[in-house]
Amino acid sequence: MGSALQPNLPILVANDGRVLPQTFQGGMLTSKEFNNVTVNVGKITQAAGRASSNWAGLSIAGATQDSNNFQYGGADWKITKDLTVQAYHSQLEDFYKQTFLGLVHVFPIGDSQSFKTDLRYFDSSSNGKNGDAGYRFNNNSGYAKNAGEVDNKTWSAMFTYTLGGHSLMLGHQRVNDDGGFVWVNNGNIVDSRGRNEGEGGSSFYLFTDSMINPFVRAGENTTFGQYTYDFAPVGVPGLKASVAYLHGDDIKDVGNGSDHSEWERDMRVDYVVQNGPLKNFGATLRHGVYRGDDSGSVRNTDQTRLIFNYTYTFM
Repeated sequence: MGSALQPNLPILVANDGRVLPQTFQGGMLTSKEFNNVTVNVGKITQAAGRASSNWAGLSIAGATQDSNNFQYGGADWKITKDLTVQAYHSQLEDFYKQTFLGLVHVFPIGDSQSFKTDLRYFDSSSNGKNGDAGYRFNNNSGYAKNAGEVDNKTWSAMFTYTLGGHSLMLGHQRVNDDGGFVWVNNGNIVDSRGRNEGEGGSSFYLFTDSMINPFVRAGENTTFGQYTYDFAPVGVPGLKASVAYLHGDDIKDVGNGSDHSEWERDMRVDYVVQNGPLKNFGATLRHGVYRGDDSGSVRNTDQTRLIFNYTYTFM
């Protein structure tokens, strides 16, 4: 129970991309009573966005009404030390229901060498008042078979090869044609001053939750890759660098039925001080470039972000 919850679950992910991390209010219970099984259940009632300290009900993109009832339950089952399967179900009252299935397998090849498979599947549908005025889903500014309603199936497959400090990931994601992917998003809920309570964004459990664009509109096929290097093996622990590229196409148009495409390139460098008086002080430099040929998507954007953080252990 609490008012500073930061879940990191397939069906609800807290966003920490700004000075004020996104937090949730409610109750969460985690049990490891069963061997190799972690059970997670909970009820979330409110959220505070990254750019606001105000509490607000929960909602989805495009909706102006909110709900104080997000319930979920699920489990992670570690079948072997290298294989984990996941199953979760959640419901945001009057907006959507969502089922998640996942599988993660790490195949050890040799010393400091492995191959990881990460498979994710979401099935989302309408609930309660969804589709009515104030409860409509904007389908991420994309096409919807039933306008305003949640109706989506999305799968994602990622494969990562790691050798020493090198890591190369390749993957593909498919959003079905009926509507966009949905997640808890308070971006259209306004406070007494007319400001969006969800300013600063929100997160979801897909790799395409990138720096600028989500790549989750109806019909979208996204191929992505990322190269990461950890400098610890060459004597610089705490320093990491990565570059990622995503390309989405077959995006269904809202009006004329034509398809669109978009791409994004992200680069980042992270460093955390390992010892001394500044131990655990971290800095991140990020740069992203987005381009798309559809005016309904994010505008063509170039962004650079410099983030500082400090972790202090009280006990």
